[in-house]
Amino acid sequence: MTDQEELKAYRAMQAAVQAEYDSAADKMATLKAQGKEKTATYRQLFARKLQLSELLSWYKIYGLAQKGDA
Repeated sequence: MTDQEELKAYRAMQAAVQAEYDSAADKMATLKAQGKEKTATYRQLFARKLQLSELLSWYKIYGLAQKGDA
């Protein structure tokens, strides 16, 4: 794999992690609006969101976050 291919694969992975994080946050907001914060689904999404948040924070620590990332 060339450096350019590695970078492209990395960027695709980073975008997928960010998209999954955003999706979990959206689903949690919907469940919260329905008063379902104590459901197993909500708690699973919360745990997944925390995992993804940790990964995204490592990208930032190492200066790998793309421009426009929160």
